[in-house]
Amino acid sequence: MRLVIADDHPLFRMGLKYALIHQGFDVVAEAADGLAALDACRLHQPDAALLDVKMPGMTGIEVCEKLRLSNPNVVSVLITTFSEPAIVQAARAAGARGYVSKETDPESLARQLRDIVAHPEIDRLPHVDVPRLTPRESEVLPLLAQGYSNKEIAKNLGVSPDTVKDHLARLYAKLDAGDRTEAVSRARSIGLLH
Repeated sequence: MRLVIADDHPLFRMGLKYALIHQGFDVVAEAADGLAALDACRLHQPDAALLDVKMPGMTGIEVCEKLRLSNPNVVSVLITTFSEPAIVQAARAAGARGYVSKETDPESLARQLRDIVAHPEIDRLPHVDVPRLTPRESEVLPLLAQGYSNKEIAKNLGVSPDTVKDHLARLYAKLDAGDRTEAVSRARSIGLLH
């Protein structure tokens, strides 16, 4: 299997390369940033690209998105220490087919990569619970995030402050939050706010 690997940490990238070569992979190129990873994938047409989520120039998620549009036969797999719900959601939307931890041992990583590339139609990203908001809750949430008071939200939406209070109570319950700050933070972490 032909791979491009991309990570901005040289020692980690080198260790990953040799671990994968030892597992029988053909590492055709390596890159230290997202733009170089994209160029390497376009040039070498690998079976898969193993991409760090956070890289300079272009994130691994942005590379996934570009590859999905320009090189759909390259299977994008993210390797990361980050598993925040918002990152998982963004990775899924960008077309990543897998999501593996940097703490995975080489044998397990090799098995996961082979499985992901053999069955790219199966989504291997972690499941993230995102609550469904009503249309009105979806209008209240961004105003809450902008720091509006209940009175200001009510005026903005043309409803009473008591109605806003009811919407907020339901939002807090859905987001498992105890207050405004926690609700906004949780909504951002699961991708409900950008």
